[in-house]
Amino acid sequence: MLLLIVSVLLNFKHGWDTFNYKSNPESVKAMADLGITEVTVPFLGSLAIITGIFLLFPRTFFYGNALNAVLITLIMTLAVRSENYKMALMEIPFLLMPLIMIWLKYPFKIN
Repeated sequence: MLLLIVSVLLNFKHGWDTFNYKSNPESVKAMADLGITEVTVPFLGSLAIITGIFLLFPRTFFYGNALNAVLITLIMTLAVRSENYKMALMEIPFLLMPLIMIWLKYPFKIN
């Protein structure tokens, strides 16, 4: 259950931070380095929040985790493309979280 709570909170935090990225100069630089344009920022923020919501419901739990893994993989590939290997490596534990939750069928089991 703790893993679920952490994952949901991280998604909401990342979604909120994505919408408010202009107030954080490091976020502006990171997004520019990754090639993320201002047009895609609201889309990514919305996806992060939707992912957090999906994780809360048993019927959408798997899809939320799959979407979360795809988003993290996207960030990793953008980081590798911009030769920011440190960022790509830092995302590995966050990629493992949704994969472990899918494997555990955690915390819900649909009959």
